[in-house]
Amino acid sequence: MSIAIENFVKAIYKNDKNDSNDTKPGNIAKKLGISNAAATDMAKKLATKDLLHYEKYQELRLTEKGTKMALNVVRKHRLWESLLFRMFDMSLHEIHRESELLEHQTSDFLADKISEYLGNPKFDPHGDPIPNSDGKITTKDTSISLSNTQEGKTYIISRLMSDDKEFFDFCAQNGLKYGNSVAVTKQFSKNKMIQILINNNTILLNEDFTKNIYVNETN
Repeated sequence: MSIAIENFVKAIYKNDKNDSNDTKPGNIAKKLGISNAAATDMAKKLATKDLLHYEKYQELRLTEKGTKMALNVVRKHRLWESLLFRMFDMSLHEIHRESELLEHQTSDFLADKISEYLGNPKFDPHGDPIPNSDGKITTKDTSISLSNTQEGKTYIISRLMSDDKEFFDFCAQNGLKYGNSVAVTKQFSKNKMIQILINNNTILLNEDFTKNIYVNETN
């Protein structure tokens, strides 16, 4: 399959898993940086290949075949991120950028070798689960977005769900990384902003950030 097709089904899969996005062609077009017409044409094409279900004005839904393809690409991407993060002094954005290229050039054989070398990790450096060689995610996700947290509670950062360099740069500069503890000190619901305390620093975040930071409540 072409890189364009792999990126298209991966975008649908990731948007479907992100509770702040839907999978209508217009949203997939925005994610991929293509026109709405191009996204619609691709959706119709992939429907004929049994990779997705297409209905006019409706969200796109991957078939079993399409989901398997998407998970295979996601697995390779997240394994490369894990390898690059371990071996080189690269930022989260840099490992994401390079893995976007490498994922399409990686055989299943090499992906298995990378996984074995890393000790078959369950999560990548962003906290995203890594599918196994059967294309299944064996971990249970109980995380919620920082947008949906409660004032006065403390959480552990479990995922950073973004492709944006500025987002990752901001997170790195402020200690917002996988595994770190964050306390929600104030909710500004009307203005969709949250005040948090992390590493003894108080930070005010808007919804553009909080919807992409996922956390688990501490016990």
